Amino acid sequence: MSERIRENKMGVMPVGKLLRNMSVPMMLAMLVQALYNVVDSYFVAKISQDALNAVGMSFPVQNLMIAVGVGTGVGVNALLSRSLGEKEFETANEAAGNGIFLSVISCLIFMTAGVAAARPFFLLQTDIPGIVEQGTSYLTICCGCSVGMFMGVMFDRLLQSTGKTALTMATQGVGAVINIVMDPVLIFGLGPFPEMGVAGAAAATVIGQIIGAVMSVIMNLRFNRDLTFSFHYLKPRSRVIRRIYAVGIPTMVMNSIGSVMVFGMNKILIGFTDAATAVFSVYFKLQSFIFMPVFGLNNGMVPIIAYNYGARNRERILKTMKLSAITAVCIMLAGLAAAEIFPAQLLGLFEASDEMLAIGVPALRIICTSFTFAGFGIVSSSTFQALGHGVLSMVVSIIRQLVVLLPVAFLLSFSGRVELVWLAFPISELFSVTLCVLFTRHIIRNVIDPLGAEGGSEPACP
Repeated sequence: MSERIRENKMGVMPVGKLLRNMSVPMMLAMLVQALYNVVDSYFVAKISQDALNAVGMSFPVQNLMIAVGVGTGVGVNALLSRSLGEKEFETANEAAGNGIFLSVISCLIFMTAGVAAARPFFLLQTDIPGIVEQGTSYLTICCGCSVGMFMGVMFDRLLQSTGKTALTMATQGVGAVINIVMDPVLIFGLGPFPEMGVAGAAAATVIGQIIGAVMSVIMNLRFNRDLTFSFHYLKPRSRVIRRIYAVGIPTMVMNSIGSVMVFGMNKILIGFTDAATAVFSVYFKLQSFIFMPVFGLNNGMVPIIAYNYGARNRERILKTMKLSAITAVCIMLAGLAAAEIFPAQLLGLFEASDEMLAIGVPALRIICTSFTFAGFGIVSSSTFQALGHGVLSMVVSIIRQLVVLLPVAFLLSFSGRVELVWLAFPISELFSVTLCVLFTRHIIRNVIDPLGAEGGSEPACP
């Protein structure tokens, strides 16, 4: 018991060192995740452009699954970390148990509905037989075997919530490496394995996810001493579920909007040529190399802010926000530089045809100008979630992707010039960062500053 009541490192370690310790393992793990996303498409592109489009057009459903899993995890993360900061250990255990319960329910829903809707979903987007057949096969496997994704996300979040991000680096890293290794083996049928094509890419993905999830469960049971795992805590409690979803549902909506945006953009772009949708798919794979490390930074930042909000420590919250924003902006600027200097080389990784290069080079250069603003926006949105104001993040995402990006892209498509459609991305990001600045000022004045009267200041290095 003495270990449990001892101050957690999130309340005493100097913020700069703490943010590095919490975030760097997650950033490395996310980079490996980004690598396997790219490797997945790298091998699929060697089959055909239809195969590349099939995987790319599956993104809205895959993203919807991730949105539900991560949204639940973010809600659990915020409640659990805040409860530990308040020394409410029973609430922390209930948050963990109810989070696991909700993830199981979500998984069962997607396993059933996702498999049934795979073919109709592709037929809504295109009637090209090669894309429909390969996409249906890919999506059926991803949905039908989604248990690894849902369980992996939840148990990794439990580790992150208690500051054990180095362990999540191991679980996510191993899962990603297995995916990378199995991709060519199952896609092309190396050794004793059959040639599965696009279905092999899906199989490699779910195998990696399941192994990573098993590791995460074991890591929690063996090393997560801040939580007590018991069937007693799996019993659904409405007051806990309401608190989880108060943060989680806005996060789900925010991430799900990405599915709507991608679906809408694919419909707009395929009206020009299927090469344009292939370029859009490649962009999403490439941008993950930049966005994933920032998301890893956020995963390390959120429990720090939530914990110190529970502990009413204003100075540590503000310092964490500042350092996170500076780091995120620097990462995004590095990504912008790469896209501006090497667009053709990046597209060449995916067997880009001459048509894809003609469309893709200006596309990357235009879209990636939005990176200039995106870093601050991502950190701000995660801060809102950590402080229990996820609705603000949801509002920003809705306005950026549905109110601005899609309508602007649709209107620009009437020009008949696909290169103008890409301008919708930097335009929407300008609206987003403006809202984030306004909402951040509101949060600092009305949520963080009042903590100064009762909260502590930056503790001395222990």
